Amino acid sequence: MWSSSLTDSTSRGKPDNQSVDISTRLNGLNEILDVTTKPVIFDADNGGRTEHFSYTVKSLERSGVSAVIIEDKVGLKKNSLFKNQKGAQQDSVAKFCNKIRIGTKSKITDDFMIIARIESFILGKSLSDALKRADAYSKAGADAILIHSKENSPKQIFTFAKQFKKSKFYKPMVAVPSTYSKTTEKQLINHGFKIVIYANHMLRAAYPAMLDAAKNILKNQRSSPIEKKITPIKEILTLIS
Repeated sequence: MWSSSLTDSTSRGKPDNQSVDISTRLNGLNEILDVTTKPVIFDADNGGRTEHFSYTVKSLERSGVSAVIIEDKVGLKKNSLFKNQKGAQQDSVAKFCNKIRIGTKSKITDDFMIIARIESFILGKSLSDALKRADAYSKAGADAILIHSKENSPKQIFTFAKQFKKSKFYKPMVAVPSTYSKTTEKQLINHGFKIVIYANHMLRAAYPAMLDAAKNILKNQRSSPIEKKITPIKEILTLIS
């Protein structure tokens, strides 16, 4: 399961710029973990201040989360899928490696994973920059590498994967095929990716369904026309009983 920063923000009517603080997100996460034993990966944006990251790791691990992903951007968050990334900045390799090391030292067990997300392609930087960062983050202790791209084709991340697999610092790779959505899991696996994250699809599926239901009720001034399109109340009561 993916605990998305975007989804947490949107569900509260807030912009996706870390307006929802980490404590609020952890409270919501604890409610989720009350009703599931599925592995959870937590989207921690850039991990916050380096001095605070160790506490975030400890809190997540204590809650039962399996992994945290942090991205190598700094400053006010701007969603990576925005076309205009003006003003967005990437952290220095040295500073981000230090954050990874601090997080790694804060773990209680090796079962908890710290995954480094590389934003080089998002910010228009080169393949060599992404590979340099992947090697450095791996050496610093990252358990896996998420290479992010907003291209409509997977060519960019496949090129990265081909080169990174040759590195002596290679770590398992993670993909988020939001924009290159025609790419199959089999293709990603064949290129060496071990985790595929569908980052916000449940939210995006729910929104048009709720909007359609609301419009239908307003138009007909009753709910009966949509009853066949929504989950029966008995099923909901069974689900939570």
